[in-house]
Amino acid sequence: MNRNNQKNWMYNPNQNEDMRKREMFGQNEKDDKDYQIKDLYGPKITDSDGALLDEHDSFYITTKSLLVLFQIMGIMPIMRVPREAKTTKRTTYDWISKATLWAYLVWGLECIIVVKVGRERLTNFQQSSYKRFDEIIYNIIFLSILIPHFLLPIASWRHGPQVAIFKNMWTHYQLKYLKITGTPIIFPNLYYLTWGLCVFSWGLSFTVVLSQHYLQDDFELWHSFAYYHIIAMLDGFCSLWYINCNAFSTASHGLATNLHKALEADYPALKLAQYRHLWVDLSHMMQQLGRAYSNMYGIYCMVIFFTTTISLYGALTEILEHGLSYKEMGLFVIVGWV
Repeated sequence: MNRNNQKNWMYNPNQNEDMRKREMFGQNEKDDKDYQIKDLYGPKITDSDGALLDEHDSFYITTKSLLVLFQIMGIMPIMRVPREAKTTKRTTYDWISKATLWAYLVWGLECIIVVKVGRERLTNFQQSSYKRFDEIIYNIIFLSILIPHFLLPIASWRHGPQVAIFKNMWTHYQLKYLKITGTPIIFPNLYYLTWGLCVFSWGLSFTVVLSQHYLQDDFELWHSFAYYHIIAMLDGFCSLWYINCNAFSTASHGLATNLHKALEADYPALKLAQYRHLWVDLSHMMQQLGRAYSNMYGIYCMVIFFTTTISLYGALTEILEHGLSYKEMGLFVIVGWV
């Protein structure tokens, strides 16, 4: 009877699983560590950590140039709280803040030139019964590029609070990462990359728009002022996406490297639990990235897909019918941009 009981105990799946876990985490009856539940989530960040949050917020420091550019252009008017502020929310969004009021002003002034150019383009489109096919295509393309300007308050400003949450999640994560792993997250070359993308966004905008002025007879120079900021904004969206992906890649690689070191230490159970929560936090930040920027990138994808299709179709059709000319080259410039 005792032998049967011993046999049943040895092959009890639940007890065997418990023995396997104890062996994996280096725990036994002799030296079992009693960790508190709060320790498993890592050190708690409080309002008194405001200075530390600013000091170790490498992601904000290295990408500040693009955030400031978005503020100047009125795209995303989020603000950074003063360094002496005793709060864990280092990035905020308010509908009546200085940055938001500036965005209202910039957007309103841009509306004047955008509406004027849009009216002229729409008039040309309505009177295009006897115009060439490529001229109709051009009117459609440049009318569609004006649309994101009017969608900016809905697609961008409305999600400002979500963007602030995303930025604060990055700020908290970096300090928590430092306290658990003992090493900060370092973003190599991200500072210079961000500055380069800011300059490149506006440089590409001037290049694309001015090329249309010289390659099209009916594209007047004053029309170009309605498109500079819109194309630079779309280029900025693309730059921001690359920067965020680069930052997530750096953080995940650093986490994996430190995890290997933690596994080599004695009694890694607590560190493994804390690293697990770091990975979960990283996953939550990726989800928040989608909630914060989904509408902005929806506009971006819509404009890119529509413009690419129309431009490529118009250019190939005109080349087959009339051969290559400066106007068709202008269409290929648009295709190359998108």
